[in-house]
Amino acid sequence: MSLETWQNALERLRGEGMLRQLKTVSGAQRDHIRLDGNEVLLLCSNNYLGLADHPALIEAHCRATMQYGTGSGASRLVSGSMTLHRDLEDRLSQFKGTESALLFNAGYAANVGILQGLMGPDDVIFSDSLNHASIIDGCRLSQARVVVYPHRDTHTLQRLMVQEAPVRKGQWLIVTDGVFSMDGDLAPLPELVALKNHYDCLLMVDDAHGTGVLGDGGKGTGEYWGCMPDIDLHMGTLGKALGGFGAFVAGPDVLIQSLINRSRSFIFSTSLPPGVAAAGLAALDIVDGEEGRRRRLQLQKLRSLMTRCLATSLPVDTDGVSPILPIITVDPEPTMRASAWLQDQGVFVQGIRPPTVPEGSCRLRVTLMATHQPDDLLRAADLIRRVLAL
Repeated sequence: MSLETWQNALERLRGEGMLRQLKTVSGAQRDHIRLDGNEVLLLCSNNYLGLADHPALIEAHCRATMQYGTGSGASRLVSGSMTLHRDLEDRLSQFKGTESALLFNAGYAANVGILQGLMGPDDVIFSDSLNHASIIDGCRLSQARVVVYPHRDTHTLQRLMVQEAPVRKGQWLIVTDGVFSMDGDLAPLPELVALKNHYDCLLMVDDAHGTGVLGDGGKGTGEYWGCMPDIDLHMGTLGKALGGFGAFVAGPDVLIQSLINRSRSFIFSTSLPPGVAAAGLAALDIVDGEEGRRRRLQLQKLRSLMTRCLATSLPVDTDGVSPILPIITVDPEPTMRASAWLQDQGVFVQGIRPPTVPEGSCRLRVTLMATHQPDDLLRAADLIRRVLAL
Protein backbone atom coordinates (compact mmCIF):
# COMPACT_ATOMS: atom_id res chain seq x y z
CA MET A 1 0.00 0.00 0.00
CA SER A 2 1.33 3.43 -0.96
CA LEU A 3 0.95 6.35 1.44
CA GLU A 4 2.01 8.86 -1.19
CA THR A 5 -1.55 10.10 -1.80
CA TRP A 6 -1.95 11.16 1.82
CA GLN A 7 1.55 12.65 1.97
CA ASN A 8 0.86 14.75 -1.12
CA ALA A 9 -2.43 15.96 0.37
CA LEU A 10 -0.63 17.05 3.54
CA GLU A 11 1.99 18.90 1.50
CA ARG A 12 -0.74 20.73 -0.40
CA LEU A 13 -2.27 21.81 2.90
CA ARG A 14 1.13 23.01 4.07
CA GLY A 15 1.61 25.05 0.93
CA GLU A 16 -1.82 26.67 1.35
CA GLY A 17 -1.17 27.58 4.99
CA MET A 18 -3.91 25.14 6.05
CA LEU A 19 -1.92 22.34 7.71
CA ARG A 20 -3.00 21.67 11.28
CA GLN A 21 -0.51 20.40 13.84
CA LEU A 22 -0.87 19.59 17.52
CA LYS A 23 0.84 21.62 20.23
CA THR A 24 1.83 20.17 23.60
CA VAL A 25 0.62 21.82 26.80
CA SER A 26 2.30 21.07 30.12
CA GLY A 27 0.25 21.44 33.28
CA ALA A 28 -3.37 22.37 33.94
CA GLN A 29 -5.64 24.63 31.87
CA ARG A 30 -4.83 27.77 33.84
CA ASP A 31 -4.46 31.37 32.72
CA HIS A 32 -0.77 30.64 32.10
CA ILE A 33 0.48 27.35 30.67
CA ARG A 34 3.70 25.90 29.30
CA LEU A 35 3.29 25.45 25.54
CA ASP A 36 5.98 23.45 23.76
CA GLY A 37 8.22 24.24 26.75
CA ASN A 38 7.58 28.00 26.99
CA GLU A 39 5.28 29.87 29.37
CA VAL A 40 2.43 31.66 27.59
CA LEU A 41 -0.82 33.40 28.45
CA LEU A 42 -3.66 31.06 27.45
CA LEU A 43 -6.29 32.90 25.39
CA CYS A 44 -7.86 30.04 23.47
CA SER A 45 -9.37 27.73 26.08
CA ASN A 46 -13.11 27.16 26.60
CA ASN A 47 -12.49 26.78 30.34
CA TYR A 48 -14.52 29.98 30.78
CA LEU A 49 -15.05 29.87 34.55
CA GLY A 50 -11.58 28.49 35.30
CA LEU A 51 -12.96 25.32 36.89
CA ALA A 52 -10.76 22.78 35.09
CA ASP A 53 -8.27 22.71 37.99
CA HIS A 54 -10.67 23.71 40.79
CA PRO A 55 -9.89 21.83 44.03
CA ALA A 56 -13.53 20.80 44.52
CA LEU A 57 -13.68 19.12 41.11
CA ILE A 58 -10.32 17.41 41.63
CA GLU A 59 -11.36 16.12 45.05
CA ALA A 60 -14.70 14.83 43.76
CA HIS A 61 -13.01 13.11 40.83
CA CYS A 62 -10.39 11.44 43.02
CA ARG A 63 -12.87 10.39 45.69
CA ALA A 64 -15.21 8.81 43.14
CA THR A 65 -12.33 7.07 41.39
CA MET A 66 -11.18 5.53 44.68
CA GLN A 67 -14.72 4.31 45.39
CA TYR A 68 -15.94 3.25 41.93
CA GLY A 69 -12.78 2.69 39.88
CA THR A 70 -11.44 4.30 36.72
CA GLY A 71 -13.92 2.99 34.15
CA SER A 72 -17.57 2.05 33.69
CA GLY A 73 -16.88 -1.18 31.82
CA ALA A 74 -19.35 -0.95 28.96
CA SER A 75 -22.29 0.95 27.57
CA ARG A 76 -25.08 1.57 30.05
CA LEU A 77 -27.50 -0.71 28.17
CA VAL A 78 -25.00 -3.55 28.58
CA SER A 79 -23.53 -3.23 32.08
CA GLY A 80 -26.00 -0.80 33.66
CA SER A 81 -25.94 2.80 34.77
CA MET A 82 -23.60 3.61 37.61
CA THR A 83 -25.07 5.56 40.50
CA LEU A 84 -23.13 8.70 39.62
CA HIS A 85 -24.50 8.68 36.07
CA ARG A 86 -28.05 8.78 37.38
CA ASP A 87 -27.18 11.35 40.05
CA LEU A 88 -25.64 13.66 37.46
CA GLU A 89 -28.57 13.29 35.06
CA ASP A 90 -31.03 14.10 37.85
CA ARG A 91 -28.97 17.16 38.75
CA LEU A 92 -28.75 18.30 35.13
CA SER A 93 -32.50 18.00 34.57
CA GLN A 94 -33.08 20.01 37.75
CA PHE A 95 -30.53 22.61 36.60
CA LYS A 96 -32.17 23.00 33.18
CA GLY A 97 -35.73 22.70 34.51
CA THR A 98 -36.70 19.61 32.50
CA GLU A 99 -38.19 16.19 33.19
CA SER A 100 -35.11 14.17 32.31
CA ALA A 101 -31.54 14.29 31.05
CA LEU A 102 -29.15 11.90 29.34
CA LEU A 103 -25.35 11.85 29.38
CA PHE A 104 -23.20 11.51 26.27
CA ASN A 105 -19.44 11.12 26.00
CA ALA A 106 -18.78 14.41 24.18
CA GLY A 107 -20.61 17.32 22.59
CA TYR A 108 -20.04 15.86 19.13
CA ALA A 109 -21.51 12.52 20.18
CA ALA A 110 -24.49 14.29 21.77
CA ASN A 111 -25.45 16.38 18.75
CA VAL A 112 -24.99 13.52 16.30
CA GLY A 113 -26.88 11.12 18.57
CA ILE A 114 -29.79 13.47 19.34
CA LEU A 115 -30.51 14.35 15.72
CA GLN A 116 -29.98 10.84 14.40
CA GLY A 117 -32.01 9.35 17.24
CA LEU A 118 -35.07 11.59 17.03
CA MET A 119 -35.41 12.59 13.36
CA GLY A 120 -35.93 10.52 10.23
CA PRO A 121 -36.69 10.55 6.49
CA ASP A 122 -40.19 12.04 6.82
CA ASP A 123 -39.00 14.86 9.10
CA VAL A 124 -37.57 18.32 8.46
CA ILE A 125 -34.71 19.99 10.35
CA PHE A 126 -34.29 23.76 10.08
CA SER A 127 -30.64 24.52 10.83
CA ASP A 128 -28.75 27.82 11.20
CA SER A 129 -26.05 28.20 8.53
CA LEU A 130 -23.32 28.67 11.17
CA ASN A 131 -24.29 25.76 13.39
CA HIS A 132 -21.47 23.59 14.74
CA ALA A 133 -20.07 20.80 12.56
CA SER A 134 -21.51 18.19 14.92
CA ILE A 135 -25.02 19.51 14.21
CA ILE A 136 -24.34 19.41 10.47
CA ASP A 137 -23.17 15.80 10.71
CA GLY A 138 -26.12 14.87 12.93
CA CYS A 139 -28.50 16.33 10.36
CA ARG A 140 -26.89 14.22 7.65
CA LEU A 141 -27.05 11.02 9.68
CA SER A 142 -30.71 11.59 10.57
CA GLN A 143 -31.70 11.26 6.88
CA ALA A 144 -34.22 14.04 7.49
CA ARG A 145 -34.75 16.82 4.99
CA VAL A 146 -32.43 19.65 6.08
CA VAL A 147 -33.37 23.26 5.38
CA VAL A 148 -30.51 25.66 6.14
CA TYR A 149 -31.47 29.24 6.96
CA PRO A 150 -29.11 32.27 6.91
CA HIS A 151 -27.35 32.95 10.19
CA ARG A 152 -29.80 34.27 12.83
CA ASP A 153 -32.23 35.32 10.07
CA THR A 154 -35.64 34.44 11.50
CA HIS A 155 -37.51 36.30 8.75
CA THR A 156 -36.04 34.04 6.09
CA LEU A 157 -36.57 31.04 8.36
CA GLN A 158 -40.27 31.84 8.55
CA ARG A 159 -40.50 32.09 4.74
CA LEU A 160 -38.81 28.71 4.44
CA MET A 161 -41.23 27.20 6.94
CA VAL A 162 -44.17 28.59 4.99
CA GLN A 163 -42.76 26.97 1.83
CA GLU A 164 -42.37 23.60 3.58
CA ALA A 165 -45.80 23.57 5.23
CA PRO A 166 -47.88 22.30 2.25
CA VAL A 167 -45.79 19.11 1.95
CA ARG A 168 -45.29 18.46 5.66
CA LYS A 169 -45.37 14.79 6.64
CA GLY A 170 -43.52 14.27 9.90
CA GLN A 171 -41.89 16.18 12.74
CA TRP A 172 -40.21 19.55 12.37
CA LEU A 173 -37.24 20.66 14.47
CA ILE A 174 -35.39 23.98 14.63
CA VAL A 175 -31.80 23.50 15.79
CA THR A 176 -29.36 26.26 16.66
CA ASP A 177 -26.25 26.98 18.66
CA GLY A 178 -27.11 29.08 21.70
CA VAL A 179 -23.74 30.85 21.57
CA PHE A 180 -22.02 30.43 18.21
CA SER A 181 -18.58 29.10 18.97
CA MET A 182 -16.57 31.00 16.35
CA ASP A 183 -18.40 34.35 16.44
CA GLY A 184 -19.53 34.54 20.06
CA ASP A 185 -22.95 35.91 19.08
CA LEU A 186 -26.22 34.58 20.46
CA ALA A 187 -29.12 32.86 18.72
CA PRO A 188 -32.33 34.96 18.67
CA LEU A 189 -34.15 32.52 20.92
CA PRO A 190 -37.34 34.57 21.56
CA GLU A 191 -38.01 34.75 17.82
CA LEU A 192 -37.21 31.05 17.37
CA VAL A 193 -39.58 30.17 20.21
CA ALA A 194 -42.36 32.14 18.51
CA LEU A 195 -41.78 30.25 15.25
CA LYS A 196 -41.64 26.85 16.92
CA ASN A 197 -44.92 27.54 18.70
CA HIS A 198 -46.63 28.86 15.57
CA TYR A 199 -45.54 25.92 13.41
CA ASP A 200 -45.83 23.21 16.11
CA CYS A 201 -42.26 21.99 16.02
CA LEU A 202 -39.42 21.21 18.42
CA LEU A 203 -36.64 23.63 19.32
CA MET A 204 -33.18 22.26 20.12
CA VAL A 205 -30.45 24.56 21.45
CA ASP A 206 -26.80 23.51 21.53
CA ASP A 207 -25.74 25.53 24.56
CA ALA A 208 -22.22 24.19 24.84
CA HIS A 209 -20.77 27.71 25.09
CA GLY A 210 -23.62 29.22 27.14
CA THR A 211 -24.12 26.69 29.93
CA GLY A 212 -22.44 27.90 33.09
CA VAL A 213 -21.69 31.33 31.57
CA LEU A 214 -24.94 33.10 30.68
CA GLY A 215 -28.00 33.91 32.76
CA ASP A 216 -28.24 34.92 36.40
CA GLY A 217 -27.91 31.29 37.48
CA GLY A 218 -25.52 30.20 34.73
CA LYS A 219 -28.23 28.06 33.15
CA GLY A 220 -27.35 29.31 29.70
CA THR A 221 -28.66 31.15 26.69
CA GLY A 222 -32.26 30.22 27.44
CA GLU A 223 -32.05 31.79 30.89
CA TYR A 224 -30.37 34.88 29.42
CA TRP A 225 -33.31 35.36 27.04
CA GLY A 226 -35.93 34.34 29.63
CA CYS A 227 -37.27 31.39 27.65
CA MET A 228 -35.87 28.27 29.34
CA PRO A 229 -39.24 26.41 29.52
CA ASP A 230 -39.87 27.01 25.81
CA ILE A 231 -36.79 25.06 24.68
CA ASP A 232 -37.59 21.40 24.08
CA LEU A 233 -34.05 20.04 23.97
CA HIS A 234 -31.20 21.63 25.95
CA MET A 235 -27.86 20.23 24.81
CA GLY A 236 -24.79 21.20 26.83
CA THR A 237 -21.30 20.08 27.68
CA LEU A 238 -19.41 19.41 30.89
CA GLY A 239 -16.08 20.17 29.20
CA LYS A 240 -16.18 23.95 28.78
CA ALA A 241 -17.41 26.28 31.55
CA LEU A 242 -18.02 23.25 33.78
CA GLY A 243 -14.35 22.32 33.58
CA GLY A 244 -14.65 18.57 33.01
CA PHE A 245 -15.66 16.23 30.21
CA GLY A 246 -18.75 14.82 28.55
CA ALA A 247 -22.06 16.23 27.38
CA PHE A 248 -25.79 15.92 27.95
CA VAL A 249 -29.25 16.63 26.64
CA ALA A 250 -32.11 17.66 28.92
CA GLY A 251 -35.74 17.61 27.88
CA PRO A 252 -39.08 15.75 28.08
CA ASP A 253 -38.84 12.21 29.41
CA VAL A 254 -40.45 10.73 26.28
CA LEU A 255 -37.66 12.19 24.12
CA ILE A 256 -34.95 11.03 26.53
CA GLN A 257 -36.40 7.50 26.54
CA SER A 258 -36.52 7.59 22.75
CA LEU A 259 -32.83 8.48 22.64
CA ILE A 260 -31.96 5.63 25.01
CA ASN A 261 -33.57 3.30 22.47
CA ARG A 262 -32.49 4.95 19.21
CA SER A 263 -29.36 7.10 19.60
CA ARG A 264 -26.43 5.15 18.20
CA SER A 265 -23.73 7.29 19.83
CA PHE A 266 -25.32 6.56 23.22
CA ILE A 267 -26.16 2.91 22.67
CA PHE A 268 -22.78 1.86 21.28
CA SER A 269 -20.41 3.84 23.55
CA THR A 270 -18.85 2.90 26.87
CA SER A 271 -20.27 5.37 29.38
CA LEU A 272 -18.33 8.14 31.12
CA PRO A 273 -15.91 7.15 33.90
CA PRO A 274 -17.43 7.64 37.37
CA GLY A 275 -14.82 10.23 38.34
CA VAL A 276 -15.87 12.40 35.39
CA ALA A 277 -19.50 12.27 36.50
CA ALA A 278 -18.54 13.19 40.07
CA ALA A 279 -16.56 16.18 38.82
CA GLY A 280 -19.62 17.27 36.83
CA LEU A 281 -21.73 17.22 39.99
CA ALA A 282 -19.14 19.31 41.83
CA ALA A 283 -19.03 21.82 38.97
CA LEU A 284 -22.82 22.23 38.99
CA ASP A 285 -22.71 22.96 42.71
CA ILE A 286 -20.25 25.78 42.02
CA VAL A 287 -22.06 27.17 38.97
CA ASP A 288 -25.38 27.10 40.80
CA GLY A 289 -24.01 28.89 43.88
CA GLU A 290 -22.42 32.15 44.99
CA GLU A 291 -18.97 31.27 43.68
CA GLY A 292 -20.37 30.67 40.22
CA ARG A 293 -22.13 34.02 40.30
CA ARG A 294 -18.88 35.79 41.28
CA ARG A 295 -16.94 34.07 38.51
CA ARG A 296 -19.54 35.03 35.90
CA LEU A 297 -19.44 38.65 37.04
CA GLN A 298 -15.64 38.65 36.88
CA LEU A 299 -15.76 37.13 33.40
CA GLN A 300 -18.04 39.92 32.21
CA LYS A 301 -15.73 42.57 33.68
CA LEU A 302 -12.75 41.03 31.90
CA ARG A 303 -14.70 40.87 28.65
CA SER A 304 -15.54 44.57 28.89
CA LEU A 305 -11.91 45.41 29.60
CA MET A 306 -10.57 43.34 26.70
CA THR A 307 -13.09 44.57 24.14
CA ARG A 308 -12.53 48.22 25.09
CA CYS A 309 -8.78 47.82 24.58
CA LEU A 310 -9.09 45.97 21.28
CA ALA A 311 -11.79 48.29 19.92
CA THR A 312 -9.40 51.25 19.78
CA SER A 313 -8.12 49.90 16.46
CA LEU A 314 -9.95 46.64 15.68
CA PRO A 315 -13.59 45.78 14.84
CA VAL A 316 -14.76 43.84 17.89
CA ASP A 317 -18.21 43.54 19.43
CA THR A 318 -18.17 45.69 22.56
CA ASP A 319 -21.86 45.00 23.30
CA GLY A 320 -21.68 41.20 23.35
CA VAL A 321 -21.95 39.03 26.44
CA SER A 322 -20.10 35.83 25.58
CA PRO A 323 -16.39 35.27 26.41
CA ILE A 324 -15.62 34.58 22.73
CA LEU A 325 -13.98 37.49 20.88
CA PRO A 326 -13.31 36.90 17.16
CA ILE A 327 -10.87 39.20 15.36
CA ILE A 328 -11.32 38.76 11.61
CA THR A 329 -8.06 38.40 9.63
CA VAL A 330 -9.62 37.19 6.34
CA ASP A 331 -6.95 34.86 4.91
CA PRO A 332 -5.03 31.88 6.33
CA GLU A 333 -1.44 33.11 5.86
CA PRO A 334 -1.67 36.40 7.83
CA THR A 335 -3.82 34.66 10.42
CA MET A 336 -1.28 31.98 11.19
CA ARG A 337 1.61 34.44 10.96
CA ALA A 338 -0.06 36.59 13.60
CA SER A 339 -0.78 33.57 15.80
CA ALA A 340 2.87 32.43 15.60
CA TRP A 341 4.19 35.93 16.38
CA LEU A 342 1.91 36.22 19.40
CA GLN A 343 3.08 32.85 20.67
CA ASP A 344 6.67 34.07 20.41
CA GLN A 345 5.63 37.05 22.57
CA GLY A 346 4.10 34.73 25.17
CA VAL A 347 0.43 34.91 24.15
CA PHE A 348 -1.35 31.79 22.88
CA VAL A 349 -4.20 32.83 20.55
CA GLN A 350 -5.36 30.25 18.07
CA GLY A 351 -5.79 31.09 14.39
CA ILE A 352 -9.01 29.70 12.93
CA ARG A 353 -9.21 28.74 9.25
CA PRO A 354 -11.60 26.88 6.90
CA PRO A 355 -13.32 24.50 7.15
CA THR A 356 -13.97 25.60 10.74
CA VAL A 357 -15.07 29.00 9.40
CA PRO A 358 -16.14 30.02 5.87
CA GLU A 359 -13.60 31.09 3.26
CA GLY A 360 -12.54 34.70 3.70
CA SER A 361 -13.43 34.81 7.40
CA CYS A 362 -10.24 33.52 9.06
CA ARG A 363 -9.76 34.94 12.52
CA LEU A 364 -7.89 35.05 15.77
CA ARG A 365 -10.34 33.58 18.27
CA VAL A 366 -9.73 35.06 21.70
CA THR A 367 -11.48 33.35 24.61
CA LEU A 368 -11.49 34.61 28.18
CA MET A 369 -11.48 32.87 31.56
CA ALA A 370 -12.66 34.25 34.87
CA THR A 371 -9.17 33.55 36.24
CA HIS A 372 -7.35 35.86 33.81
CA GLN A 373 -5.59 38.88 35.31
CA PRO A 374 -6.44 42.35 33.95
CA ASP A 375 -2.79 43.37 33.40
CA ASP A 376 -2.17 40.24 31.33
CA LEU A 377 -5.17 41.01 29.14
CA LEU A 378 -4.08 44.61 28.63
CA ARG A 379 -0.65 43.44 27.45
CA ALA A 380 -2.23 40.82 25.19
CA ALA A 381 -4.61 43.35 23.64
CA ASP A 382 -1.68 45.66 22.90
CA LEU A 383 0.26 42.84 21.22
CA ILE A 384 -2.77 41.81 19.13
CA ARG A 385 -3.24 45.37 17.94
CA ARG A 386 0.47 45.59 17.07
CA VAL A 387 0.68 42.38 15.08
CA LEU A 388 -2.46 43.13 13.06
CA ALA A 389 -1.13 46.60 12.23
CA LEU A 390 2.02 45.14 10.64
